[in-house]
Amino acid sequence: MKVKTILVSQPAPKTETSPYFDLSDKQKVKIDFRSFIHVEGISVKEIRAQKIDLSQFTAIILTSRNAVDHFFRVAEEMRFAVPDAMKYFCQSEAVAYYLQKYVVYRKRKIYVGKRTFPELTKLIKKHKEETFLLPSSDKLKPLIPSELDKLGVAWTRADLYRTVVSDLSDLEDVFYDILVFFSPSGIDSLYKNFPAFEQKNTRIAAFGNTTVKAVEDAGLVCNIVAPSPENPSMTMALEKYIKSVNKK
Repeated sequence: MKVKTILVSQPAPKTETSPYFDLSDKQKVKIDFRSFIHVEGISVKEIRAQKIDLSQFTAIILTSRNAVDHFFRVAEEMRFAVPDAMKYFCQSEAVAYYLQKYVVYRKRKIYVGKRTFPELTKLIKKHKEETFLLPSSDKLKPLIPSELDKLGVAWTRADLYRTVVSDLSDLEDVFYDILVFFSPSGIDSLYKNFPAFEQKNTRIAAFGNTTVKAVEDAGLVCNIVAPSPENPSMTMALEKYIKSVNKK
């Protein structure tokens, strides 16, 4: 079946140069965006119940922009003045760049990984004497605590925000040719919103091994997978699939 409509389970891109817009123009398909999940901050009362004292840490490990936002939100709500000497270990350049929203970049000690968490641990290892705080969501990839434990550094996880299922009830009678997912939480949201969902002619695209597994565990067929050597991005994988089915 030809592809005419796609729903991407993420917020709409903030830049007009998004490859999704190029894909829409080139392949003449309609692409909509909708967050299947969203993040909510955990209250200071709940955080204090975790026995978190921000003054006890000399370094912060930041794996996402959400982690940045909620660390500084909690610091403000706890009336904790983040010291200038605090060290920041950012998983990627995008996270480090986002940190400028809260600190004067050139006046802080900021260490930046290439992209993955194991790459960041190489920098953390060089600063073993620090006491690390890991601002986290309620859902944390097992790889992260495993890697930190291997290093033997002093670190503490603080759940500062949680992933919540979005209300998608207005989509109940809307059909899309392709649904695009980027996390197992997106699949959870699909079934919490639509318990009777049946795949039928809907194609499903999944990014990452854990997402593919969640699709298959739900009894669904994963038609489009990224990343792969041939298709390192989701838009490339979608374009290849659309070209193959729409030319018929």
